[in-house]
Amino acid sequence: MNILTASGMATEIQQQFEESLRQSVTEDEFIKESCTPLMQGGKRLRPMLFLLCANYGKNFSPEKVMPLAVALELIHTASLVHDDILDNSKKRRGIETANSKYGAQVAVLIGDYLFAKAFQLVAEGGYGGEVKLILSNLVKNLCRGEIMQDLSLFRVPTISEYYTRINLKTAVFLSSCCKLGGIVAGLKREEIDGLSTYGNSLGLAFQIVDDLLDFFGDEKVAGKSLGSDLKSGVITLPVIRALKVSRESGILREIITRRMINRDEIHSAVRIVRISDAFNYCRLRATAHIESARISLPQIKNSVKLALEQAADFVVVRNA
Repeated sequence: MNILTASGMATEIQQQFEESLRQSVTEDEFIKESCTPLMQGGKRLRPMLFLLCANYGKNFSPEKVMPLAVALELIHTASLVHDDILDNSKKRRGIETANSKYGAQVAVLIGDYLFAKAFQLVAEGGYGGEVKLILSNLVKNLCRGEIMQDLSLFRVPTISEYYTRINLKTAVFLSSCCKLGGIVAGLKREEIDGLSTYGNSLGLAFQIVDDLLDFFGDEKVAGKSLGSDLKSGVITLPVIRALKVSRESGILREIITRRMINRDEIHSAVRIVRISDAFNYCRLRATAHIESARISLPQIKNSVKLALEQAADFVVVRNA
């Protein structure tokens, strides 16, 4: 799905974004060679949300907004590079990770470079202090969420702890993208707050569905094996629910809290989650967040509002 289409934004804007993104990592041959593959594929959800919200304003200027859109995707990519190091992941989006290809030491520096490049673009774009503060808080909260997750590996979190984690790792990011769009568009403060709330609710739903797909998704479409979070020790909402309702909750708990889990045990854990009501339970929670997102949207510029509503629908029905 392309969430820009319904807004009436021209295909040229999308093409301009992709070209700007490509050009952002051509500083030298190694940077180009190592970073370009990392940004191939992906949903582009974060920069597209920003561009849509920026288009709420009367004087949308691609030249003005593009550096910030690229910066958001670079920050997202940098966080994935660092995640892959922490998880020792070999593939992402069907391609070899920087960690696998170059080793952890170089991969850390690649991620750091992408973060630095993002903030360079923002500084050169002259967006002002509020934008820089939002981005700084965004990266800070990404780190807080990752620290929280890594300190709780192979431990069953409460639902409250789970929500705190996904808020820091995902919802704050999408909320920031939408808020930044509203700021660049010059909207009223209550409209900016509405877009920010929309992004936060969308982010919660997005992460819940993402966690659901780790048990109910298509491995070929997702590009990773089912139960990959469990193997890494990350316990998510579908598991929390299955532990509460499954007759085999004792077996499931024993598997997921063990630091060395083999393939057969992963398959057993996935099976227990799949035969519980975790799917319907998580989908209902995600849908509730989507409804909250919808009612938060400012009542202006119907074409953009329609595209953001369609983006919300996409989050719940996606399969990867």
